[in-house]
Parts: sequence; structure tokens; C-alpha cells
Amino acid sequence: MPQQKDIVKIAIQMPGAYPQLIQLDQKKPLSAVIKEVCDGWNLPGPENYALQYADGVQTYITESNRLDIKNGCILRLTKAPGRCAEDLFRGIQSSDSGVRCDSLKELASVSTDVTFAQEFISRDGHLLLVKIVEDSHESNVIMTHTLTGFMELMDHGIVSWENLSTVFIKKIASFVNAKPTDASIQQVSLDILESMVLSSHSLFLQVKQEVTMERLIAHLQVTNQQIQTKAMALLMALLQTAGDSDRQDMFAFLNKKNLRQYIYKNIIHSSGSVQDEMAHYLYVLQSVTLNHLEPRMRTPLDCYSQEQRDILHGLRQAAFETESDNSLSNERRRSLCAKEFKKLGFSNNSNPGQDLVRTPPGLLALDTMFYFASRYPDAYSRFVLENSSREDKHECPFARSSIQLTLILCEILRIGEPPSETGSDYHPIFFSQDRLMEELFCVCIQLLNKTWKEMRATQEDFDKVMQVVREQITRTLSSKPTSLELFKNKVNVLNYSEILKLRQTERLHQEETLAPPVLELKERLKPELLELIRQQRLNRLCQGTMFRKISSRRRQDKLWYCRLSPNHKMLHYGDVEEDTDSPAIETLQEKIPIADIKGLLTGKDCPHMKENKGKQNKEVLDLAFSITYDVEEYSLNFIAPSRTDFCLWTDGLSVLLGREMSSESMRSELEILLSMEIKLRLLDLENVPIPDSAPVVPKPPSNYNFCYDFSQTEQ
Repeated sequence: MPQQKDIVKIAIQMPGAYPQLIQLDQKKPLSAVIKEVCDGWNLPGPENYALQYADGVQTYITESNRLDIKNGCILRLTKAPGRCAEDLFRGIQSSDSGVRCDSLKELASVSTDVTFAQEFISRDGHLLLVKIVEDSHESNVIMTHTLTGFMELMDHGIVSWENLSTVFIKKIASFVNAKPTDASIQQVSLDILESMVLSSHSLFLQVKQEVTMERLIAHLQVTNQQIQTKAMALLMALLQTAGDSDRQDMFAFLNKKNLRQYIYKNIIHSSGSVQDEMAHYLYVLQSVTLNHLEPRMRTPLDCYSQEQRDILHGLRQAAFETESDNSLSNERRRSLCAKEFKKLGFSNNSNPGQDLVRTPPGLLALDTMFYFASRYPDAYSRFVLENSSREDKHECPFARSSIQLTLILCEILRIGEPPSETGSDYHPIFFSQDRLMEELFCVCIQLLNKTWKEMRATQEDFDKVMQVVREQITRTLSSKPTSLELFKNKVNVLNYSEILKLRQTERLHQEETLAPPVLELKERLKPELLELIRQQRLNRLCQGTMFRKISSRRRQDKLWYCRLSPNHKMLHYGDVEEDTDSPAIETLQEKIPIADIKGLLTGKDCPHMKENKGKQNKEVLDLAFSITYDVEEYSLNFIAPSRTDFCLWTDGLSVLLGREMSSESMRSELEILLSMEIKLRLLDLENVPIPDSAPVVPKPPSNYNFCYDFSQTEQ
């Protein structure tokens, strides 16, 4: 008695007969099942029959795939694959053209089934099709069915493409090269050539010799979208299979004729499944084209290469007007070069080539810097000189930024990664711009300098700035700009403040999608974490901060110090000398009771900003704050040394006044703390042993010779 799970209830059909409802025993041989079905319809010779799915892909049922049959399936009793293959083999050789046409049409349909394909190929049926193509005496309709059937048979991988004759390959290529011919023949011929190219390098060489790039491009210019798609597929196969030399020749041809732009403009107007397929080919074209930069990206700078050293010195000379090197001693020349390389933003100013040893980006970073300096010399000089002349520790290092930016662009454009089989995310800007990598770099390095100033960044903020720049680039590219000018306009509008707004909006949206228990946990944690931030702010005020006074002559000429008393009752302040580090609270002569403070003012509302209305720049306005005390007739005016100090002091003073903290720094810190705390609370700690005591701190090393001596690079 078979088990219930081995029984499948199905229906079996046959033309001209009532369907049979049977319970298929999966443990019974398939031949026995077919015999029972034939007996039910009184059909002799059950070995001449087979079962096949009636709906969808009409695959033959075999012992290997019979377990895929589900309850409720509808099967059809049909000719066995061997018998069908024999009948079609004879029909294709018939002297009657109508019989040949019908047989080849049916062959094109049933060849999608691997079981039939094995039977037909075992009779050398594929060679019969090759002979028909080589003789080329048949009508266009018969030839189309012949080529379609051949392609379906070869798709199963039973026979190698390598076994095809040169005559056959030339004949297929002639169908593609012929101008006035049947579109269906050209479609399937393009398909066959694509499979040949992808199967081996020797076939690639034969196809490349027979089908010219000009003819392929002509197929991309027809109105038939299927022909366009197949031609694009063959073009991509040729590009992917070609060696470096052949690929460069193809790229040169595409660029010379502006064909990338033409291809893109034609293809974006295609529709439906054709558009999806074309999108993949556009992605492949972009990927293969940009990947020619990979060798440069993987090659480190060779310090012994005179050419590369000359390029490095060319960057330095383009940025600074120096004395003639010939008139300087060797020591003086080395010292001057080191100073200028440091101003240029190299970490290792005595040997700047060491900065370009890391791969990626390797030599590609040197290429992009040199391209920017030679293509846009004014912008390059302005970038370098503007930052090398700054003395407030806010200079943006050109070389370090360029190296990191090149790496970011390589990652965004996926340079060095092979095209994905399903990839379709291409950048329209690629099809309108030659040397996309270099031109994007020129726009983005200037964007980086702009963002650096907007963030008032220092060297410690380098990674943070690069994250923002990466976000600016990726967000802008995701909007699919169709030209470099459009990209430039969009990315410059997307400034730092806009990035912060977008992050906040996305964070709020993310919170809305969180599960209710997580939201509840977040609300419970907030008061505790806010109190932690309040205490940190008050502790920071107790440590105190050095402030500068700005005179009417706009000269930063005096320093004063302000700090909160340990009991949080008094604000102590007073003038100090330049070399004072952290003065004791007793040395600060002036003080204001916290209880007397009436208000906190910021920006243009501050008294010292109103007095100089119209004379203060935005940077000073954003750092200004004041406290009013007594009966609001007196005020103590501040200009914070940095935005961080501004946030710390305005938050701390708000806490002392019993108000809510409102700075962007507080919001960012709260979000980080909440995120970390929730992740810790949601960790699965089951069966994870938690020690009762902290691990033992290891002994200090006997020496510190492994530490890098930064003082060497400063010389």
C-alpha cells in the first residue's frame, strides 16, 4: 500500500478523448503509468507515447523530473520524444516543401525540451540543419524555422559550438551582413553569432572578421526593436570577449562616431521587455568601457619611474610659482619641494610618491589630479592656493582628498567589477560624456572643497567630509542626470545642510516603519540618554573654553576665558594671556550668578552682532551667542572658536536655564546613542557567557618602536 505522500492526483488529456483523472503513484515506473493510461483509451504500443505538461512550458515527463508533478496538474499524452524526433527527422528530408516547412516549424517549438533535443541530436539531426543552412536553397520562412530550431538545440549545451564549420559561420554572418533580407532570419542569426562569440576566443576572432562594427551599428539604427536588441547583445559579447587591443579599437570606433550617445538616445525610447533587456546592455557597455581604467587603478606608483616623478613635480610647479630650480642648492631645492608638497596636501611631503602606493586607486589618482591641473588650471590653482594660505587649521588637503575621491568614484562607478548578469543600473551621463571618470573628478573635487568649507572641517573631520561627498555624488547620480552640466548643477545645490535635512527625513521615515515595541523602547530610553548628554554639556562648561575678542578693526587681538563653577551656581570669566592653557577658576576676576541670567541669544540677535550689522560674515554669525543678565540691560557676548564649541555652550546654557537643548550636535549624539543602545538591547545573548569581572589589562610593551614617528613628515 503506497503512502499518501507518494500519490499525486492529476488529469491526463488527449485530443478527441475524455480526460482521465488518475492517482499517480510516484513509486511506480513511468512506463507502467503510461501503459495504464493507454489501456484506458485502448491505445496499442504504449512505448510510442509519453506524458507532457499541457500548460506553460510543455516539458516531457521523465523519471528525473516526475517528482515535480503537483496535485491538480494537467498532463497530456503525446508522442514519445524518440518517435517525435524520428518523424521530424524524416519530415525535414521530405521532397515536399510544405512538409519540410511544417516539420521545421514543429522542430523549432519542441527543441526547447532537453529530452527531445537529446533524441534528435543522437540522430545527427543538428548536422542536417547545418547542411540546410550551408546549401541555402530554402525559402526565407523555412530558413527562419531551421535557424530557430538549430539555436534551441544548441542552447542545451549537448553539442559544442567549436565543432561548427567555417562555411556555416560565414553563412550565418552573411545573413547579418545582408541589407535587404528577412528580419526574422537576421534576428536569430545575431543570436547564433552572440552564442558563438561567448563560447570561445577562436570563434570570437572568426565572427569579428566576418561581421564589421559598421554593420552592427547599422542594425542599431533600424526601427525593429528586436533587431536592435540582438545587435546590441552581439556588440556587448564582442566587447566582453575581446582582448585589450581589440577592445580599445572598438572603443575608439564608438567614440569617433559618437555612437554611445546615439545608442542611448535610441534605446531609451524602446518599450516593455525590450527596454529591460536594453537597459542591461547599456549597463554592460558602461561597465566594460570604464573597466579599461582598472589596470591604472591596480598599479601603484613606481618611485623610480622618471615619467611619474615628472608628473608629481608638474603638479607642484603648476600650483606654485617657484624660483628656478637650477639656481638653488640641492638641500635648498629639497626643502622647498617638501614645503610645497605639504601645501599641496601630501602626507609624506619628502617622498609624495608613497601616498600613491596604495591600490586602489594607485596611478589612477595621479591621472585624475594631473587631468584636473591641466584641463582646468585656474580652478586647480585656486583650490591649492586658497587652502595652502589658510592658517586656521581648516585647510583642505588637495592630494589626500583627490586620492580618496578617486577611490570613491571607482567604487560608485564599479570600476574593476565584472558586469553582473542581471545588472541594469547604468548612468545616462556616461553616454553623453567622454572621459567620464576624469570629468566627474574635476566637478567633484571642487564640490569637496565647497563642502569642506560648509562643514568648517579640520583634518580630524576628513573622513566625515568624505562620507558627505560620497552621499552627495550617489544621491545626484541616482536622479539619472543626462549630462555633466546637469550633474554639476544638481550636486552643487545638494549642499551640506540639504544632506542633513534629507538624513533627518529618512531617519523619521525609518522610525515610522519600526515595530511598535522598538518605538516604545526608544521612547523609554530617550530621557536617560538626554540626561547623559546634559551632564556632558555641564562638565564641558566646567572645564571652560578660550574665546577671542573681535575688535572694530577686525583683528583677533585679545583672549578671554569662561568656565562654569563646579556647583553650577556661577559663571567665571576674565582676560588671559596667549600662552595660558587652562586658568584656575580663582584667577578669573569676573563672575555672573546663574540665577541672574535672563536669556540666551544667538546669531544676528546678539548685541555684538547688531552693533556691527552688515559687517559680519556668515561664519562669524553662526558662531555668535550672548547671555543677558541682571535686568536684561547687560550682556556677555561670545564668538565660539568652532561650531562644536558653539553647540556645547548653547546646549549647556540652555540646561542651566531649564530649557531644552536644540543644537544639531545634540540631535546627532542622541541618535547615535539611541541606535547603539537599541542594538545592544536587541542582541541575542542566549547561551552567551557574560563574565562577572572585566578582563585583565595586558602589561605595557617593553618599547614603543612600532609607533610611527609623525615628526619625520613635518620636516
